[in-house]
Amino acid sequence: MKSDYYRFMTGPVQSIERAAAILRLLAGGSRRLGLGEVASSLGLAKGTAHGILRTLQHVDFVEQDPATGKYQLGAALLHLGTSYLDVNELRSRSLNWADALAGRSGETVRLGTPLEGRVLVIHHVFRPDDTLQTLDVGALLPLHASSLGKVLLAFGTAPVVPLLETELEAYTRHTLVLPDDLNRALDEIRDLGWGAEVQEMSMGEAGIAAPIRGQGGLVVGAIGVSGPVERICDTKGRPQPALITLLREAARAISRDLGAARW
Repeated sequence: MKSDYYRFMTGPVQSIERAAAILRLLAGGSRRLGLGEVASSLGLAKGTAHGILRTLQHVDFVEQDPATGKYQLGAALLHLGTSYLDVNELRSRSLNWADALAGRSGETVRLGTPLEGRVLVIHHVFRPDDTLQTLDVGALLPLHASSLGKVLLAFGTAPVVPLLETELEAYTRHTLVLPDDLNRALDEIRDLGWGAEVQEMSMGEAGIAAPIRGQGGLVVGAIGVSGPVERICDTKGRPQPALITLLREAARAISRDLGAARW
């Protein structure tokens, strides 16, 4: 009897396995998922999936978008998931790729992670020319008005809901300050796999950014290219496809170095 009890206690617990499967599913996707998508992907009854999602939401491991009802990873889980990854490790594994990206693009490159509702710039490579530039390492950028910040918001590395509950600051006339506008922009970033800001934080400046993933596919940071809008964008204000390609190649390379198998 005692040995049977011991085997029961040390064996797998189905509800935990299912919860882990849901978390892996949400981590591996590039967008939020609805209840039906979660249930069908894992072969679960909707009632079962809903119960697990509600529990995960209660402990902040999962967040539900109030507008669409769809789910994404929550801030609490992301903090746990990235605890293995020291900021210095993220920076050190990005150095060579960031330097190469600046050289190939001819523009400024920055690496960012979330910190207390802002984006902390943890690495900055100067634009490779002779112009006067200021080092941004340690600077805090707004989440909603920077390409780095919008990428972190879109992929759940920084929580969206607390931000939307505040009055968003307008840095320029182009800054997205309405929740619906910001949510639409984040949906587009999830679909495209990269984000942009065109004169949203500073007139005459533009930037593009892409997510950096760690082990398990969790987004742990973002890398971005920024510069004068006429160099980052075309005449219609759209980011240059060649820059997007260079950026995403660098993001994938860093992600592979950090153990992101999907990259």
